[in-house]
Amino acid sequence: MTKAQPATQPIGSHSFDEFIEMARLFHNYPAPGLLLGGYMVEEAKSHMPEGTLYEAISESAWCLPDAIQMLTPCTTGNGWLRVMNFGVYAMSLYDKYTGKGVRVRLDPQKLPRGSELRVWFFKEKPKAEQDSEQLRREIGELGPTVLSTSPIQLRKDLMTRRSKGRIALCPSCGDAYPSEHGPVCRACQGESPYDSLSGRTDSVLFPLPETLHTKAASAALGEQAEHDMTQIIPGESKGAAFRRGHRIEAADLCRLHTMGRNTLYVSDAPAGENWIHEDDCATAFATALAGAGIDANAAPHEGKVTLRAMHDGLFHVDSQKLIAFNSLDGVMAASRSGWTIVKKNAELAATRAIPLYLQRQTYEQALAVLHGRPVFEVLPMRSAQAGVLITGNEVFHGDIEDRFEEILRTKLTALGSTLHKTVFAPDSRDAIAQGVHTLLSAGCDLIITTAGLSVDPDDVTRHGLVDAGAEHLVYGAPILPGAMTLVGTIQDLPLLGVPACALFFQRTSLDLLLPRLLAGQQITRQDLAQMGEGGMCLGCANCSFPKCPFGK
Repeated sequence: MTKAQPATQPIGSHSFDEFIEMARLFHNYPAPGLLLGGYMVEEAKSHMPEGTLYEAISESAWCLPDAIQMLTPCTTGNGWLRVMNFGVYAMSLYDKYTGKGVRVRLDPQKLPRGSELRVWFFKEKPKAEQDSEQLRREIGELGPTVLSTSPIQLRKDLMTRRSKGRIALCPSCGDAYPSEHGPVCRACQGESPYDSLSGRTDSVLFPLPETLHTKAASAALGEQAEHDMTQIIPGESKGAAFRRGHRIEAADLCRLHTMGRNTLYVSDAPAGENWIHEDDCATAFATALAGAGIDANAAPHEGKVTLRAMHDGLFHVDSQKLIAFNSLDGVMAASRSGWTIVKKNAELAATRAIPLYLQRQTYEQALAVLHGRPVFEVLPMRSAQAGVLITGNEVFHGDIEDRFEEILRTKLTALGSTLHKTVFAPDSRDAIAQGVHTLLSAGCDLIITTAGLSVDPDDVTRHGLVDAGAEHLVYGAPILPGAMTLVGTIQDLPLLGVPACALFFQRTSLDLLLPRLLAGQQITRQDLAQMGEGGMCLGCANCSFPKCPFGK
């Protein structure tokens, strides 16, 4: 007697076989991800109150968006479907007015061991070796049983109405585009997928204006220098021997010869609007790069403009935008490392064009990349009234003498802040919570706790902080010394948990994070993750911090 096959589960009002044919028509192939997506969408719909006007998010760009478009009114074209490609097989439906909804994911823990579905999901075999028919049968039989759901609340910043906004004509290519993308369209900013439209070239031979010519130095008497000409005397000096606009005289020929300048550029007319001289490029780039606390008004020198600090503070760099700018041909900007403490008038960065002239299209592309938020800023560090909570039974009961208070007082004073009040607490979560409130009541606007952050059962500082109402807590950092660091807020004030390693090591996570908090920065998990590279102090016998790799 033939054994009956388990029944497949329907996808909404469609039988599994019907949905396979629908998938074939829409997707050209009943892909496993699309079939699973059908169950996911219907599961999400079952959790939405009847009559709800909803929108969707797909956390994968593979197959799942098609299931959403097949079974809901949400499409990429009407803007109700947002594809946020995290590479996670999950999707959400949410009320477009309140943001409340449900997230459905394919749960790896629910995939039966030894099943073809698990083999497919974890790519345990090449596609050619997978049993497609068995995989399809398992999807139909298991249906929604391999899914997990959870309620969600969409972030407020994602609730805003999406609009193209004002439309502009790109001065570079002539295409119409949303003006919020910058002075030129994104394709002309270097994002085009087409080589012919990207405006970028692998050539190192930059073109020059037709009005620019070369002449032997001896034949250029009376001509004006087209750019600053640098003289290098090894081990002694480097500087502009002749500045742009200098009129060549017979007395200059010997010096030009020793500089190796036997041929000079001369011009018989202005270069024209399509060409931007290196000095003008550097001035424009410096202005666009500079934000608050940055002086970009220096005159170009040898084609370069140097940016300086207008006041003491913490140097901040938009690293991604700096990378985008430096990825363009023909331009550059270099800076010292971000998140370093700088003094007024300190040199922070410099920028220039690489060739003598940039074509306007390249120039405008570079400025477009710099549009919006500046790349460089000097963030002022406030003078905080710090409250220090020193934890530990051994200190509280007088078994050992505390050394943390003086260490923290010294570091705070060096940064222009004050240790306003110190409270001691035993390893008791109630006492720690009470100690935090005592500091807040005393008017402290920065809370620092010490020790009690390790894995010992007596280490309850984190528990006490949670009881005290601390929020946005992030515990653990890729910084050595200081892996057990904690950051967060309490009553909207910055909170820093300093591990006991700061009692022994001269430089720890405290030295990297305290300046950021004084500069008003809320430190996130992503911020800490980015500190892993360069986050190991070498513990040099002669410490040169901050002039060292630690924290860079």
